[in-house]
Amino acid sequence: MKHIFVKLFCVALVLVQGFAATAQKTELKYLSGTGSEQPVEWQFFCTDGENSGQWTTIPVPSNWELQGFGKYNYGHAKDGERGKEKGLYRHSFEAPSDWKGKAVNLVFEGSMTDTEVKINGKLAGPIHQGSFYRFKYDVSRLLKYGATNQLEVSVAKHSANESVNRAERYADFWIFGGIFRPVYLEAKPQQHIERVAIDARADGSLTAEVFLQKPTGLETLKAQVFDLSGNPVGSEFSASVSKGVSMVQLQSHIPNMKAWNPENPNLYQVTVSLISKGKVVHEVTERIGFRTVEVRERDGVYVNGVKIKFKGVNRHTFRPETGRSSCKAFSIEDVKLMKEMNMNAVRMSHYPPDKHFLEVCDSLGLFVLNELAGWHDAYDTEVGSKLVQEMVTRDVNHPSIVLWSNGNEGGHNLELDPLFGQYDIQKREVIHPWNEFNGFATQHYRAYDYGAGTYWNGHLITMPTEFLHGMYDGGHGAGLWDYWELMWSKSRAAGGFLWVFADEGVVRTDKNNEIDTDGSHAPDGILGPHHEKEGSFFAIKEIWSPVRPDDSDITADFDGKIKLENRYFYTNLKECSFSWKLAKFPLPGSSENVKTVTGTASAPDIEPGQKGVLQLSLPADWAGYDVLYFTATDRFGNEIYTWSRAIKLPSDMIAKLLSKSESNNALSFTETNNVFRIKAGTVEYSIGKTDGMLKKVVNEKGEIPFRNGPEMSAGLTAFKSLEMKNYTDSLMLICSFNTDKSDSTRMKEFTWTFYPSGWARLHLYYVPEVYDKDFDYMGVNFSYPEELVTGVKWLGRGPYRVWKNRMQGVELGVHQKDYNNTITGVAPLIYPEFKGYHANLYWAKIESKEQSFTVATSTEDVFLRLYTPAQPEKVYERTAPAFPAGDISFMQAIPPIGTKSNDPWNMGPSGKKNMFFDYGPYDNWRTRSKQMTLYFNFDAGQ
Repeated sequence: MKHIFVKLFCVALVLVQGFAATAQKTELKYLSGTGSEQPVEWQFFCTDGENSGQWTTIPVPSNWELQGFGKYNYGHAKDGERGKEKGLYRHSFEAPSDWKGKAVNLVFEGSMTDTEVKINGKLAGPIHQGSFYRFKYDVSRLLKYGATNQLEVSVAKHSANESVNRAERYADFWIFGGIFRPVYLEAKPQQHIERVAIDARADGSLTAEVFLQKPTGLETLKAQVFDLSGNPVGSEFSASVSKGVSMVQLQSHIPNMKAWNPENPNLYQVTVSLISKGKVVHEVTERIGFRTVEVRERDGVYVNGVKIKFKGVNRHTFRPETGRSSCKAFSIEDVKLMKEMNMNAVRMSHYPPDKHFLEVCDSLGLFVLNELAGWHDAYDTEVGSKLVQEMVTRDVNHPSIVLWSNGNEGGHNLELDPLFGQYDIQKREVIHPWNEFNGFATQHYRAYDYGAGTYWNGHLITMPTEFLHGMYDGGHGAGLWDYWELMWSKSRAAGGFLWVFADEGVVRTDKNNEIDTDGSHAPDGILGPHHEKEGSFFAIKEIWSPVRPDDSDITADFDGKIKLENRYFYTNLKECSFSWKLAKFPLPGSSENVKTVTGTASAPDIEPGQKGVLQLSLPADWAGYDVLYFTATDRFGNEIYTWSRAIKLPSDMIAKLLSKSESNNALSFTETNNVFRIKAGTVEYSIGKTDGMLKKVVNEKGEIPFRNGPEMSAGLTAFKSLEMKNYTDSLMLICSFNTDKSDSTRMKEFTWTFYPSGWARLHLYYVPEVYDKDFDYMGVNFSYPEELVTGVKWLGRGPYRVWKNRMQGVELGVHQKDYNNTITGVAPLIYPEFKGYHANLYWAKIESKEQSFTVATSTEDVFLRLYTPAQPEKVYERTAPAFPAGDISFMQAIPPIGTKSNDPWNMGPSGKKNMFFDYGPYDNWRTRSKQMTLYFNFDAGQ
């Protein structure tokens, strides 16, 4: 018992000493959960809609719709469709007895929207209007200390102030109700530091504005900078407090500090102490980063003296099950995904985020545009002035914030602009998204190379705060290469912000928990509602990689050198690491595994904005492998990107396939009135005598219904003749078409060749639909029943489909995916989508419920088309590219995809349709035609 008593006494002593050491700090008591992942149950009454009219409970924080209350509505809903319900909350809590005599505030981090608060039946203060802002009430005189207190909160989903509704409730996003961010009590001494605003610059200079409550003029303020390990940096600095002064300025210069930027997000802490009569009365610690933001007129945005181009995205605070209610884990996940896409910036659309999201941007490294709500309309000056103050004073010290946005797309109250600088010690500039304002042109969804003497071609800093609208599968990665290269080349282009990070699909508790994107309004993300990665995710990752290799092919003379450009802004590539892998792929149907050999490479010394060479030390037999991969990794161990370069071409792979399938089987043929029947090994082919088309394929297990090709994907055909040639090792059918100068036929000739192994070869000569005119696609089609397909395994670039203007983000390898009928952005989501165009085909095994079969090519740059993707109920022509007839196609040209706002041709060179023009002699159609060679294996043993 003695030992136990001693131990308890020691623990108690430590606790008392710890409390004494921290008693002068602000104390917090959470009444709600700290976030959506750990809510606290409060009593709740909903006045209308689902589960209304009775007292029950609800988790706080939350949006009540996601808990089964009230009425869902998107911001575009008509007045009669809008949920106008109120939520009534009650919660009992105990106020610590030792808080008596202190200044105690009741703090709401965010409530949607008009919020009336009572403590023990008495109003805590005026009704707060505005959803996304921290507000507080001094409740010191209303509390019962050491006893139970009753908190009552009334929240109206829509505001009594119409400017609030127009600014944030009638917007292009889901509208929710409820106390959706944490609620807590904070206790400070009566004489205390109210807040601290800090300007820490890249040269080490630091200015702090310290706002005080109830100073007597006998106090001193002291401050010390620490690193995040608690080690002091620089010397302590101080200032005296004069009587009647509520704000005191502290200044210092911190030597040898490391500046903050997104590539090296160095952070520090500043502790400010209020001292009276030699004792610390109150102490506040703020996390900061040293950095300097400059906007240079007719030039650009500079951070720490470096000109920046923002690789950014718009981000809603959103999850399907919790709506706008969030937690730090969600913030970390979002920022990590942005960093994984090689982004360096995020815009807070269209409201300030949770505090923890900005903290994560500070620590992991993202530039932030923080935004006052205002969607096509603005807050009035009275309400807006309070909200600007609440936003800026909460967020002023975050180094990640480099610009403020006053509303969005016309929701700009100009009377509010000066207030940002009034509360921001750093005097960051204010922009008006979608406007020309304050030296910026930020208009949304402008076309590629838009304007004569304006925008890309004008003299303002051009920075679209929304571009490449990603509705369904359009935008984002599609067109981004063209836009980004344009932005990179234009001196006054400051980058831009994609719309939008993730689909805003909400779980409808009133509709059997289905995920609803309000039709075409909210499936705009690079990610799905649950952060499913779409194809554009990987395209963006490649396009925005700060390590940019050139696109050279690997030839027999390859010496291991890869040319690189450093598109970092602050990082030398010697701070990165590089590795490589050689891979040899098994042939289709083989049980062998991929054979690989790996190695590392010394990081080259290449400064930002410069070019150099990465030297790979490959083994002597490197040319015997099929593909080279090389990977760049950043200084934190995160993959920047992995690129692939083909060593073996499709013709090399075909040679291996055919040599493996050599056979001494006999070849034979018979004919009827309509078809030639060719028996090649165990496979029988039926070829139409009047068109040369494949009519039927049969092996010893039965028919494989792959037929009706090669059909031209576009254009006319004029069959002329079919000629048979019989050789000892093959049988050939040559199908000829009219080739007169006046004839408009597109197919010129194709030849079927059949081998004893059962393989069939198809060689084609054809031309596009119209010379000198643009066209959607070019290739040949076959039919195969979609209902039989279970999947595909193929060697090519994948696993995601491509468009003409989104060829990035796919790598050469053996890929496999099961059949699905996913409409991008429309539940149920299965990624990657099965249907569509797939790049750089070598071979593909079509997996079937009946019999699988293999197709291959010896021609480079052939696209494998797998069926036609399904479309949403409301089809936008711009986001629904053309597909040919038939089911499975082999293409040498495919269409681009557009966005909700732009046709693909208006989004840059790669968004234009295809064009084919040949300068060869007109009378030699072979030199003027496209050629393609395909191979088919229908053997039953696959």
